[in-house]
Amino acid sequence: MTPNQVVDIIRQTLLTAFWTAAPLLAIGFAAAICISLAQIATSMQDNAFSAIPRLVTFLVSLLLLMPWLIQKSVSFTVTLWGDLGRYAR
Repeated sequence: MTPNQVVDIIRQTLLTAFWTAAPLLAIGFAAAICISLAQIATSMQDNAFSAIPRLVTFLVSLLLLMPWLIQKSVSFTVTLWGDLGRYAR
């Protein structure tokens, strides 16, 4: 296996990890901004008020995005295992 092939595998792995994590992080960020704005508007500084809605938003988005996340992960794994013969030389 050449160093270029190793770099290519690592690059594909990092890109797959980025694209699977990015939607969840973006949704969590948007939820945190909305909740912070609501806390500023109501002058309520309760920790439960900020944590629980963010957690619920994250869990709902995780459930909705789970088929896509699994498809991306399986596609990457199948591609990697399919090229295993090429990497072994």
